[in-house]
Amino acid sequence: MSIKTVVVRETVERLAPITRRRFLQGSAIAGLAAATVGPGEYIAAFALGNELNAFNMRRGASDLVIQPVLMHEIPRRIKGGSWRNWGGVHTDEAAKQEMDRISQELKQLCGSAEFGVQSLPVVKVANPQQTDVLKDIKADALVVYAAGGWMDTFGALVDLGKPVVVFLRQSSGPYYLWHEIVHSRFLRSHTDQLSHPVMDVNDVVVDDTNKMLWRLRALYGLKNTLGRRIVCIGGPGGWSYPQAPALARERFQLDMVTVAIRELNAMIEASRKDGALMEQCKQKAKRYLKPKDVSLVTTKEAVTEAFLLKKLFDDLMTKHDACAITTNACMGSYAGIMPCLTLGLVNDSGQMAYCESDFVVIPSGILMHFISGKPTYLCNPTYPHDGRMLFAHCAAPRRMDGKNLEPVDIVTHYESDHGAASHVNFRRGQLITVLKPDFEAKNWLAFTGTVIDTPELPACRAQIELKLNADTQDVLANMRGFHCMLAYGEYTRDVAYAAKKVGINVQIL
Repeated sequence: MSIKTVVVRETVERLAPITRRRFLQGSAIAGLAAATVGPGEYIAAFALGNELNAFNMRRGASDLVIQPVLMHEIPRRIKGGSWRNWGGVHTDEAAKQEMDRISQELKQLCGSAEFGVQSLPVVKVANPQQTDVLKDIKADALVVYAAGGWMDTFGALVDLGKPVVVFLRQSSGPYYLWHEIVHSRFLRSHTDQLSHPVMDVNDVVVDDTNKMLWRLRALYGLKNTLGRRIVCIGGPGGWSYPQAPALARERFQLDMVTVAIRELNAMIEASRKDGALMEQCKQKAKRYLKPKDVSLVTTKEAVTEAFLLKKLFDDLMTKHDACAITTNACMGSYAGIMPCLTLGLVNDSGQMAYCESDFVVIPSGILMHFISGKPTYLCNPTYPHDGRMLFAHCAAPRRMDGKNLEPVDIVTHYESDHGAASHVNFRRGQLITVLKPDFEAKNWLAFTGTVIDTPELPACRAQIELKLNADTQDVLANMRGFHCMLAYGEYTRDVAYAAKKVGINVQIL
């Protein structure tokens, strides 16, 4: 039957989450905490149809809380000598006006964000001692409006241990001193090399608050990745790299909860004896298959069992207070159910689900999921050539834009020719971000491409061919790891900014 028309450890500890499960001590960036969310908030009915849905695609996330800080000084006139630095905030009245301007700008910025971000009231500091009031603030990051003040004051703010975004003005308001000195004095420390241990040029924004927004979105994604609990059917693993789970814990503090395969198999066998439950799953499968853009190539029974497994996955995530799940040794099925379609259904509901329990790549999927507010697709790469590259797996999400369900053929899992899997008809011309993490969790690769085909080759079912925006030879020369993570849209810079906070360099091609 054919298919129809697929700085490191310290920084991690600082960024580690404060949840009701645990408190990671020694936290200098403790504000970036994973959400304390009741299990009921993780589970929502899977929305059927292809209509625009208003449900949350970032389930289990909490808002990023920022603390704006106006750094300035009030100079005293010296007769016959220099008495002030560059800048236009030199009086109490000018500082008050600037604080009002900052408050209004941040109100508009937070209101326009498509992710959760809140701003605390602006605080002004003029010397290192005044930064003491910020030591116990309940914020995840500082936004420093560096109108004036000197190195010791800025250093005291950075020493609070929270991520810092620096905002400078040239023409959007009164001129800021640090527009002149942030690079030479602070980032390079009066040398010829960028030398600051935790900050670089990507932490600085001039005039444009929209350029600050993507940095905050990256920090939001990181906050909600750190300490994330994930249910691991059959335990955590790593594709050809057994050290992967330990590195994922080190870099991202992931909390991996093992559920034995025999436990899941017993749940499946017991549930099959529940007539009412099986009837519910049958009706869900029937509704899922009803739209004209869904083509059934496998059996209705396989789709019914995919919904049964989703129900059990939801139960396990609720039980363990998680919104993510992964499957190990899934190629052999769970009590006869291949989890492929189920994983796609979970992703389409705003939670996260990944096959093969590969913690080489799973952290990148969680991070990009929370940054983008869209499902992330774990898949196998192939050899790029002639500006093209094919990716494939049997467990693709359909709600790839975070709103609409793409057309799909429901087929069997390829290697077993059993169960239910998805051949998603990905949107042609759609821009795609590709992340390719390395085995050692040190250097990820990121590039983009546009969808040119969803072929039907004898391979994993959800096939997506991209026209690369990077040079083919550059991709070939820098391939690393194995599995890739894909998402609709352009998120390379966001991921790179967030990953650097935990000591991972992202090479963008």
